[in-house]
Amino acid sequence: MYQILGITSVSILPIKSLDDLSVTVLWGFLEALASALCMNIYVVGLNQLFDIEIDKVNKPTLPLASGEFSVATGVLLVVAFLVMSISIGIRSKSAPLICALLLSFLLGSAYSIDVPLLRWKQHPFLAAFCILVVRAVLVQLAFFTHMQQHVLKRPFTPTRSVVFATLFMCCFSAVIALFKDIPDVDGDRDFGIQSLSVRLGQHKVRTCRFNFKSLMSTNCAKLILIIMLQVYRLCINILMTAYTAAILVGASSTNLYQKIITVSDRSEQFDIANKACITPFYMFIWKLFYAEYFLIPFV
Repeated sequence: MYQILGITSVSILPIKSLDDLSVTVLWGFLEALASALCMNIYVVGLNQLFDIEIDKVNKPTLPLASGEFSVATGVLLVVAFLVMSISIGIRSKSAPLICALLLSFLLGSAYSIDVPLLRWKQHPFLAAFCILVVRAVLVQLAFFTHMQQHVLKRPFTPTRSVVFATLFMCCFSAVIALFKDIPDVDGDRDFGIQSLSVRLGQHKVRTCRFNFKSLMSTNCAKLILIIMLQVYRLCINILMTAYTAAILVGASSTNLYQKIITVSDRSEQFDIANKACITPFYMFIWKLFYAEYFLIPFV
C-alpha cells in the first residue's frame, strides 16, 4: 500500500501543468509502479522464506508460517515476481528505474538471505540502513528522477518538495524500522536476530521467554518491558521531531499541528504492557505514513 501511495505521490511532483499529462506519462508511471510492486513482493516473500521458524513465534498467521503456502510455492512466487520486476525495468529503458530495482533487489536479498556476510537483519544498523534506503530514499529520488528525466525528458532538478519528502520519510522509516521490532522480541531473541529491542536487553535478559500474560510476574519480564518502553519513547521522539521540523518548513499548516497533537495523545494512551495496544499503534504510525504522501504534492 505504501508503495502505491509513495510512487503515485512522488510521480506527480515533476508534473508542472495539465499539459504534461499524456499517454506516455501514464505509461511511464505504470511501468514504475508495476515493477516496484513486483520487487516489493519479491523482498517480502524472500524474507518470509528465510523467517519461517521465527514467524511461527512472532507472526504465526503468515502464509508460510501457518502452512497455507508450501516452501516450494513460496520459492516459485518469489522468483516469478523478481523476473517480472526486472523484465519491466529493462523494457522501460529507464536508468533511474533499473537502478532502483537493482538496489532494492540487492538490499532486500542482503537483508534476508542467511549466508555468510549477509542476513543483515541480524544487525540493527544494517537492517535500519536497508529500510531507510529503500523506503525513504529510493521511493522518493529514484521514481522522481524516472518521471522527470526519463518520461518527461527534462534535466534532473530536485524540487523543494522531493527534498523535504526524502528527509521527512527518513524519520518515518526509522520509526517504522524500530517500532516493528517491539512485539517481536521473543522470536528475534530466540533465533539470533539482533534488533535494537533485543540488543538493549541482551546483557540483562538471556533465558526468559517473552510472555505478555505474565509480563509483570517476573523480574525478567519487567526488564523486557523497560527495554520495549525505551524503544517506544525513541520512536515517539523521532516522530515529534519530524513534525516539528515540518511545521518550520510550512509554518502556516494547521494540519501538521493537528498531527503533533494526535501523536502526543495516542502516545499517552499507549500501554506497552498490553500486546493488544502494540499492533493498533503500529498501524496508526503507518496511517500517518500514508497520510504524508497525500500531502507531499502540496508542499
